[in-house]
Parts: sequence; C-alpha cells; structure tokens
Amino acid sequence: MAVPPNIPTAPRTNPTHPTPHALRLGYLGLLPFVLGVILIGLLRPDAHLEEHHFVVDALSKYAAVIVSFLAGIHWGLAMRGGAPKLDDRLTWGVVPSLVAWIAVVMPPYAGLVVHGVTLIVCYLNDRKHYPSWGAAAWLTLRFRLSVVASLSCFIAAAWS
Repeated sequence: MAVPPNIPTAPRTNPTHPTPHALRLGYLGLLPFVLGVILIGLLRPDAHLEEHHFVVDALSKYAAVIVSFLAGIHWGLAMRGGAPKLDDRLTWGVVPSLVAWIAVVMPPYAGLVVHGVTLIVCYLNDRKHYPSWGAAAWLTLRFRLSVVASLSCFIAAAWS
C-alpha cells in the first residue's frame, strides 16, 4: 500500500533497543524528580510554607505526567502492528493514568506515595510484558528510571 504523497513517513528505526538519544532523554526526565526532592529537603515547611507546598505539588503533578506517559507506551505498542486489538495493553494504557489523576487530587504528600507505588507497578507490568513485545532491551533503562523516580516520590512524601 502506497503512502499518499502529502503524508511524511518517519525513518524506520529499531524500537526494540533504546538509542543513545533515548537514554539521554530518559535520564534528563529524572531532573524534576531529583531537583524536587532536593528543594523539598532544603525548604523547611515551617519557614517556607508556600514554596514548600508549591514544590511538593509540582513534583506530584510531574509524577502524574510520567505515569501517564508510561501507560501510553502500551497503546503505542498495541498499535504498532496495525489496528489495536481490545486487549490488556489498551486497558493498562488507561488504568495508571486514572490512578495518577486520583493521586493528583489527593493532598500532595499522600499522592506522592500513590505515584511511587504506581511507578513500581508500571515497571513490574512492563517487566512481565516487554519481552513478548520485543522491547526487553528497554527494561534496564526502565528499572533505573523507575527506581529514582519512585524513591524521589517516597522521600518527598516523607519530607512533606
């Protein structure tokens, strides 16, 4: 089937292995987690109440964005072979986003715990399914990013 001339085609890459650019972007995505924890540690809640709350809230919202991104990957994996089938990948592509939404409307210190647990559950789900989808090579990066992100959420919740 020919691609219509007005629709650009993306160059074919191997989606089964993270590129150096993907690695850099993945680690760059940890900056808000790490900086958030550092700022929360530096801003005493009693002396800097407004700033402290802002940073905790911002970290919770960023964690929700990341959880939603991880869930969305499953839709991409389901659709890369053509029309998506109604299967677990599509369901899983929605559930973490809904949990993240609930966590965002909770007090941030409580929501951060939910985000931390959700990040771990997302990794465990990916660890179970990625090999059968040809994406096992991404698990090392996913593990590293998940550890730092979830620990950041737990530490931030404890310090708030």
